[in-house]
Amino acid sequence: MIIRQETKQDFKEVYKLVKDAFETARVSNGKEQDFVNEIRASEKYVPELSLVVEEQKRLIAHIILSKFNIKGCSNPKIKPLLLGPVCVMLGYRNEKIGEKLIRKSFEIAKDLGYNCIFLVGDPNYYYRMGFRQAIEYGIKCEDKIETKYVLAIELVPNTLKKVKGTLSFL
Repeated sequence: MIIRQETKQDFKEVYKLVKDAFETARVSNGKEQDFVNEIRASEKYVPELSLVVEEQKRLIAHIILSKFNIKGCSNPKIKPLLLGPVCVMLGYRNEKIGEKLIRKSFEIAKDLGYNCIFLVGDPNYYYRMGFRQAIEYGIKCEDKIETKYVLAIELVPNTLKKVKGTLSFL
């Protein structure tokens, strides 16, 4: 099993992977695969942060992180990312593949100069990787998403100290 940056040749297979994986996910809006394409077509796309897990020449997991914005934060030292979607094919879940993929993305993001990551997700899953509720950092979400699902992590300690602002995921 290898973790690597996706290539243009992977795009079709990644689309199918994301679609298939979210058909069996606990939470899905059915549009995650289209969201990946939207990110790739935008100025928020960071190719180095679109990763796949390949096993025996088959893609079994995918993650994408994209440039993100904290509204009201004018500090140029704050370089945030949005994590998601991340998925693992049904037959490979509960093997820590998603966690390894996420941790690898953290390493690459930090090397690229990004210092914090936000997401909307299951706190029980993401807390073990160091995420906390964004509100604990003083950052609110303007969307109608329950606070407990709006999460953040500092890749560089104290990045979000004294940062004020709001997030919008929609």
